[in-house]
Amino acid sequence: MVRRPSLWPTALRQALRLAPSGWWRRWPPLPRPDPTYLRFRMETAYGDADHDPEPADVVAYLDWCRQGDRNCPPDQRRGE
Repeated sequence: MVRRPSLWPTALRQALRLAPSGWWRRWPPLPRPDPTYLRFRMETAYGDADHDPEPADVVAYLDWCRQGDRNCPPDQRRGE
């Protein structure tokens, strides 16, 4: 991510999209996805719920999200 600053806005958008409603009311007020969701995603991606995401996979995911945002009309985007 450090080497791909063009993905920083996409990473922020995805963090906000995946954060549960009212995330700012819980301490610490960070827009983090639900831990159950993350465990499910790691299980389906790597076969192990405790596996940390590979950096290359995170970059590929953010590239995919950014491309999807570009292909979707602004009035149909979720989480913005």
